[in-house]
Amino acid sequence: MKAKMMQKVRDIVIRINNMKLPLGYTDDVLRTKAARAVHLPPEQVSAVRLVRRAIDARKEVCFIAAVDIAVKNEAAILKKGYPNVSEAPVFSMPKYGKKTLPHPPVIVGLGPAGLFAGWVLAQAGLAPIILERGKAVPERQKAVAAYYRTGRLDPECNVQFGDGGAGTFSDGKLNTGTKSPHIRQVLETLHACGAPEEILWQAKPHVGTDRLAVCIPELRKRIEAAGGKVYFGAKCTGITAENGKIVSVEYAQDGAEHSLRTDHAIFAVGHSARDLFTYFASCGLPMEQKAFSLGMRIEHLQTDIDRFCFGRAAGHPQLGAASYKIAAHLPDGRGIYSFCMCPGGTVQAAASEPETVVTNGMSNFARDGVNANSAVLVGISPADFGSSDVLAGVELQRRIEHAAYLAGGSTGKAPVTLLADFLKKQQSAAFGRIHPSYPLGTVFAQPETFLPAFICDALRQGIPLLERGLRGFCQPDAVLTAPETRSSSPVRILRNPETLESIGIKGLYPCGEGAGYAGGIVSAAVDGIRCAEQILK
Repeated sequence: MKAKMMQKVRDIVIRINNMKLPLGYTDDVLRTKAARAVHLPPEQVSAVRLVRRAIDARKEVCFIAAVDIAVKNEAAILKKGYPNVSEAPVFSMPKYGKKTLPHPPVIVGLGPAGLFAGWVLAQAGLAPIILERGKAVPERQKAVAAYYRTGRLDPECNVQFGDGGAGTFSDGKLNTGTKSPHIRQVLETLHACGAPEEILWQAKPHVGTDRLAVCIPELRKRIEAAGGKVYFGAKCTGITAENGKIVSVEYAQDGAEHSLRTDHAIFAVGHSARDLFTYFASCGLPMEQKAFSLGMRIEHLQTDIDRFCFGRAAGHPQLGAASYKIAAHLPDGRGIYSFCMCPGGTVQAAASEPETVVTNGMSNFARDGVNANSAVLVGISPADFGSSDVLAGVELQRRIEHAAYLAGGSTGKAPVTLLADFLKKQQSAAFGRIHPSYPLGTVFAQPETFLPAFICDALRQGIPLLERGLRGFCQPDAVLTAPETRSSSPVRILRNPETLESIGIKGLYPCGEGAGYAGGIVSAAVDGIRCAEQILK
């Protein structure tokens, strides 16, 4: 199904919402149904553009769409007040006028927040300098492949660190629960850099790891072509402030120490930059503990998930691989929920420190893998950290990740258990239909050996409740691979809500997921844009 039947978007001025479309619909069906909504014959609709399409699987599986159309006498049609018909909003990419600063702004981190901050500043002629401790995508892919093959981790270049941030090795989900006028800007930019056109109209858009490996380097190249500079293998080691204002950023590269004079620094370091969290805490920068979540990855057969979600329509080519999002509340007030669901994907080894095991999920754009996986997480608050130290959440993550490493035999293998055995508190002995996809291998182990008891108790209580949201979820041979500890940052670097500057140091902008202000590719990218626009002011 083509997303766009005629390309002159500026000519399309009427939007039709809540249009029901059957599976297998064609362009002609789309035009006919759009024309019917405004009481016109199809030949009087000169252009149709799909702007949103969601799957409705509540009864008979179908699509609910929004489309923009071009017709003659648009004003007259709009005056008729037809249901679900309104004037189409107009979007145009923002243009940033040229600015000057005494010194180039510095960005630390080349994840979504750093990339989009750099793109805004570069377009404004400010020639930002971006420091990234990891490597460019091709070298990073080699480092991750070597880790998966040998178990030897590069602490500076891995699934967490490098070109594009942690999102590069993910499903590339672009849906977000946040509201911002910048969301469309992010999607249009990614599409211009090679992401598939579907991200502009899918209700739950995704890029996939394979496509991200193309569009992230393209966006970086555009930053560089506009005057920005990217330093790979450049690990930020500190900052210098005078009279409460930042004056320089220090970094190490190729064994040498360097300093960059600047009045503006965006720290978009990601949720795994623990050394910088420690550095900022030691400097007395205002920070606070932040709630996050802990749990495990669960794997099912994707064909089962398709069947649970779509019933007899499972396998229809327009539906693709099914995804789910389910949650439940426990009697004690805790929440349990699915997170970062990856249809047709694999469970990743996502450690960034030696002698640890960390899991995450990824999938390619086609989502054509055998298994589906999702994190199943329990929300925890600072009251669960066991200490008032601002880095207590970080230390809790570390303890779990190292304990999981030991439970896996100190080889990098991940501890796993079958769902039925976990619920019965018994040791698993053999896999059923579902085999784990974790690349370094797995070892059967009971989660109590590495997860806090209250997390295991909450998971045992909550997972059966998730069955209410997705019938069939509690497959006895579903595989639980652990631990999932990096759902979000366990700290927040406090900033002024108006200027977005650190409360402690002017000109320092804590940004994105690592600083505690985002939760995914799009929200991090939006936060990067916002911080960059504050500098432009």
